[in-house]
Amino acid sequence: MTETDQHQSRISIIQDVVAVFVLSITAVLTAWCGFESSKWGGEMSIAFSEASSARIQSVAAEGEARDQRQFDLTIYSQWVVAVADGNDQLADYIEERFAPEFAIAFDAWQADGMAENGPFATDAYVLPAALEAADLSARADQKFTEALENNQRGDNYSLLTVLFALVLFLTAMSQRDVKTWIGRAFLGMAIVVAIVGIGILMTLPVRI
Repeated sequence: MTETDQHQSRISIIQDVVAVFVLSITAVLTAWCGFESSKWGGEMSIAFSEASSARIQSVAAEGEARDQRQFDLTIYSQWVVAVADGNDQLADYIEERFAPEFAIAFDAWQADGMAENGPFATDAYVLPAALEAADLSARADQKFTEALENNQRGDNYSLLTVLFALVLFLTAMSQRDVKTWIGRAFLGMAIVVAIVGIGILMTLPVRI
């Protein structure tokens, strides 16, 4: 065997070793991307479920606030009628039956000289159910946004799986019975694509 043949043989051995290394690493990375894609898909489903639950609770709380507001409005209307009729005894009786939240707003309205168009227009009229509805609605929006982000993360890992599949394909092609320079070109492209994929992979969040 000539020196040239020995040199070519060593290069072929090195190329085979590199190809096996690239195949092994890429196989592991492909499996990892599949795992992460599945995990982020699960996180997406959980976030969507939490968003849906928060939205339902928000609607229920808003309904409770609306009912309370309607009750306060009805009571207040009776008070207005009693005052207009000059029936102070009835007006006092109605005042004693104001809901706590409305009573606070009513007192603040009177203390301010009744400048606003009724207690409902004052900042003091705050219903806990309305606050809860707002908080739950904000949580639903947050969880929905989180679900979309998790979905995108899962898609990113899925795309990386395709990218690493291309690395496997190019590496396998480099091992076919082709001209030496063609095999090296395939292996070189596989290494470049693998490096790009690894670089992207390092920027993605991880969920265990």
